[in-house]
Amino acid sequence: MQLLDGKLAAQAIKDELKAKTASLTAKGNRPPHLAAILVGTDGASETYVASKAKNCAEIGFESTLKRFPDTISEEELLNEIELLNNDDNIDGILVQLPLPKHISDDKVINKINPAKDVDGFHPVSVGNMVSGTPTFIPATPYGILLMLEHYKIPTSGKHAVVIGRSHIVGTPMSILLSRKAYPGNCTVTTCHSATTNLKEICLQGDIIVAALGKPEFLTADMVKEGAVIIDVGITRVPDATKKSGFALKGDVKFDEVAPKSSYITPVPGGVGLMTIAGLLMNTYNAYMQKENK
Repeated sequence: MQLLDGKLAAQAIKDELKAKTASLTAKGNRPPHLAAILVGTDGASETYVASKAKNCAEIGFESTLKRFPDTISEEELLNEIELLNNDDNIDGILVQLPLPKHISDDKVINKINPAKDVDGFHPVSVGNMVSGTPTFIPATPYGILLMLEHYKIPTSGKHAVVIGRSHIVGTPMSILLSRKAYPGNCTVTTCHSATTNLKEICLQGDIIVAALGKPEFLTADMVKEGAVIIDVGITRVPDATKKSGFALKGDVKFDEVAPKSSYITPVPGGVGLMTIAGLLMNTYNAYMQKENK
């Protein structure tokens, strides 16, 4: 069993981007610039946005954080996005989800200029991904592809089982693993809450992507020997032995499944770090397209 270490893989990508950014600025060009919008004070969102800003600084990107109270109106928020759309110094825009209930996620996502949609959620980005046209891929699936590539995991001809069908991870992951490219060329089965023979399907999986948000759902009896396990889930589970009062658990029962797998991602320290790497790559690509460099 080999650990798919997100810290190592993400650092390799950040080192590459740092060198490219240094080359740009040495020639007198401005660095790539990522703008994030945060509405309210959700703890997980605060942590994630802070991590994005820290990583941007590490590789030489500029970053802007726009904070708004959860009382901001939908119209006001849409106007703020339009200002960023029209700012030539901003290459990538992301709006941290979830948003307050009175604001439509769809309206907000649709308002972002597709050329700056570094989260890859805009219908134009999704349509391009489905058709195989170069586009921005949602950051978590993109990070997973980058990880598979970094560790040179064979994918062609493999049976990939994706557990979960969200538009953020499950559905795009299924599409990307089936595309005629590397990583890809898999035969893909998508499983979800209505799948009746989930265990039998998982036992066929050469690659399993667990993205359903249920801690320790995937157990050893659902995995065949030598499978590649990608754990996307991260849930806080009460744990009195921890100073924080909780432990972070993935969708995979790691201690059981790891001995049977050929490769496996840890939680934390796996896919989450690659999500940031995917976002940074999208931002760099947005900059390059915009500046025609």
